[in-house]
Amino acid sequence: MDIRLKSLSDPALAGFDTIIDVRSPSEYAEDHLPGAVNLPVLSDEERAQVGTIYKQVSPFDARKLGGAMVAANAARHIAGSLAGHGGGWRPLVYCWRGGQRSGAFATILAQIGWRVGRVGGGYKAWRALVVERVQQLVTAPVVVLDGNTGSAKTEILQRLAARGHQVIDLEGLANHRGSLFGAMPDGQPSQKCFEGRLAVALEALDSSRPLLVEAESSRIGDVNLPRGIWQAIIAAPRIRLAVPVEARAAYTARVYADTSADPAAVARIVELLRPLHPAERIEDWLRLIDVADWAGLAEGLMRHHYDPRYDKHRARHDDGRGPVVALESLEDPEGAADRVEAVLAGMNLAG
Repeated sequence: MDIRLKSLSDPALAGFDTIIDVRSPSEYAEDHLPGAVNLPVLSDEERAQVGTIYKQVSPFDARKLGGAMVAANAARHIAGSLAGHGGGWRPLVYCWRGGQRSGAFATILAQIGWRVGRVGGGYKAWRALVVERVQQLVTAPVVVLDGNTGSAKTEILQRLAARGHQVIDLEGLANHRGSLFGAMPDGQPSQKCFEGRLAVALEALDSSRPLLVEAESSRIGDVNLPRGIWQAIIAAPRIRLAVPVEARAAYTARVYADTSADPAAVARIVELLRPLHPAERIEDWLRLIDVADWAGLAEGLMRHHYDPRYDKHRARHDDGRGPVVALESLEDPEGAADRVEAVLAGMNLAG
C-alpha cells in the first residue's frame, strides 16, 4: 500500500509503528524522515558496485546482483532487528523515490504477513514537502529576541517555551550556539536535515499566536537559514536585551564551561582571529587562556570582536524603536523571562 504524503504531519504517518529507511547508511546520515530507523538493503559499497555494473555491463546484470544483495540484507534484518515483532506490527518503508529498494523489502515483509506501507515517491517526495515549507513566509506573527552576545537569549526563550509560549529554537535545531565557540557534541546536522527539522517545527505553528525566535545571522555554524524564516526575522519587531558586558561575560563563562574544558581548542579558535585584530590583542587573549581567566577572555572578545560586529549587523535590520529590557545581571534567568514576557504582553501583534 503506497502512502502519498500531503504534508509533513500527514495523519497517515500515525498509522504505522515503525518508519524504515532502506537507503544506504550515507544517504540516511545526510537526512531522513523524523524518527525513521535505517535498515539498508544495500550498503554504500554494494550500492556503488551495483551502479558500476549498471553502467559498465548491463542493467539486467546489475538488477540480478542487486536482487541477491537485497534478499541477503533483508534476511539479516528480519532475523535480527525485526525478529521480535509480532503479527500486528505495521512498518512504513521508503527509499530514494519509492522504487526498487523499498518495493523489494516491502514485498518480503508483506509475504511474512505484516501490513506494510510504502511512502509513494520515497524520500524525494518528503524532501519536496520540506523545501516547499521552508521557502514559504511564516504566517504566525514573529517577535525576535535580540541582544548582544552572552545576553542569555537562548535560555530566556527556553523558559518562555516552558511557560507555553510558541518558540522555535533555531540554534537547537542547528545543534550550534551560533558563535565561533558554539560547536556542540555530535556536530551539526546536514543542511537538508536542518531544513527538515525546521520545516516540521514551522508546520506545527499556530498562526494565530506569536512566534518567538532568537536574533540570528543568516548562518548558524555551517547551516544556512532558509528564505522563509530569514525574511521573517528581518521583518519582525524586536525586543532587545540590554545587559552590561561584565554580566554577559560572567554568564558566558558559566554556560561555555564545556568549551573552556579544552583550552587548546579555544586557543586554536582565537588564533583564527589574527587577521582581524592587532597582534598584541591576540596575545593578550592567549594569555587569558593560559591563566584560565574565562570571564576576562569572554569580556575581551565581546568588547573588541562580537559587540562591534553585532551592532553593525543590528543596524541593518533594527530601526531602534522596539522595546528594550535592561538587565543589570543574568543571575536570575527566570526573572529575566518575566520581564520579557511582560513586554511581549504589551505588544500589538496581529495574528
